[in-house]
Amino acid sequence: MTATTPSFAQLAQQPIEAIIPHRGSMLLIDAVDTFAEETLSARARVDSQAWYADADGAMPAWIGIELMAQAIAAHVALLAMRGGGHARPGVLLGSRSYKALQPTFAAGACLSVRVLELLRSEAGHGAYECTIHHGELCCAEAVIKVFQPPDFQSFIEGSFSS
Repeated sequence: MTATTPSFAQLAQQPIEAIIPHRGSMLLIDAVDTFAEETLSARARVDSQAWYADADGAMPAWIGIELMAQAIAAHVALLAMRGGGHARPGVLLGSRSYKALQPTFAAGACLSVRVLELLRSEAGHGAYECTIHHGELCCAEAVIKVFQPPDFQSFIEGSFSS
């Protein structure tokens, strides 16, 4: 690593808005806690006043897949930034199995979203093993598949014309 290449720790300290493009009520993760070549841990606090909150102020567990996707987006972006570039837009392809171990994440809970890269291809395909923890308790887990097309606009336009 050269003197001009930022360390993993330096990159992780940036505000989340400098890392991923999500804004307003769709920005669900608060910060990156740790970042390395194949892993990232992000923090998310369940906001009892958010659009997703149920009558008890909890977050439905199915939103966990978006928490995982945003943590993956942060990992991809930080890797690109470390190389002097920026992340290309990407899409969540899906998961064969998203397993929520509880129906909701409690109001005010501080969640740890952890992602581990399993696959990264030159063509833009990726797969990540993901978990969401509240303290030591694992609340959700999945293997998420993502794709960063070389030409995002053409990819999106092609999706609508099919």
